[in-house]
Amino acid sequence: MSISINFCSFCGHPVETRIPEGDDRPRPVCPDCGRIHYTNPKIVVGSVPQWDGKILLCRRAIEPRLGLWTLPAGFLEAGETAEAGARRETREEAAAELSDVEPFALFNLAFVSQIYLMFRAQVMDGRSGAGKESLEAKLFEEKDIPWNELAFTVVQETLAWYFEDRRRGRFTFHIGDISP
Repeated sequence: MSISINFCSFCGHPVETRIPEGDDRPRPVCPDCGRIHYTNPKIVVGSVPQWDGKILLCRRAIEPRLGLWTLPAGFLEAGETAEAGARRETREEAAAELSDVEPFALFNLAFVSQIYLMFRAQVMDGRSGAGKESLEAKLFEEKDIPWNELAFTVVQETLAWYFEDRRRGRFTFHIGDISP
């Protein structure tokens, strides 16, 4: 994924694309102030919230994938830890508080310049509800997961790994790549 930068965010001068000294790839560089503009991946954090053997999913109230089901997740904010971001996203999308939060899966989505970090967690007190970005939030048994109505491949892969690990009786950390 290529991100287009036309003007320097520091001085406003038009940038040029060139390979900076000591680098190995073309980057937007300001010929006026010398600032190099790096375009790095966005980090998405989320959770696999569990309560009493069921998984909490949210039906999306926003695009993309309006009306489809997802795990609570979203972009990490500046100054926020990954775990704090996953907790915040779960609170915002599913009105649920988490405990026992543990890293579970990392996905590389190089084609959209994103990295997903998903956490396993318990829903505190089993309470949840629709947040401002959700039409509804609901707990699902594995057999009732709406697999054909899941919004994103990352969600499908995360849930598949989760249920596989649960059947084995041992959770491990997973790393995978998602392609278009």
